[in-house]
Amino acid sequence: MTLIIQSLAGFLQIYSVLLIIRILLSWFPNLNWYNPPLSILSQITDPYLNIFRSFIPPLGGIDFSPMLAIFALQIVSSLFTSAVQAAVSSYY
Repeated sequence: MTLIIQSLAGFLQIYSVLLIIRILLSWFPNLNWYNPPLSILSQITDPYLNIFRSFIPPLGGIDFSPMLAIFALQIVSSLFTSAVQAAVSSYY
């Protein structure tokens, strides 16, 4: 069971990095999002970001939804990490 939780926590950390890369790349307006690497990154991250974009519309041309998305992902990741620590400490 701890292996599954550790794997999920690792996946969430990798996904957080992908979100940060996606957000940083969005600052460059000349990027071609139809380019295969950027297209794949967009396909992976946009469904999750769109959930938060439906709650928080852009204000003054700035999209604040990625901050909330990363914050929520970090909370879930910390819950998984604490669950792993609790499982390991109860095992030993």
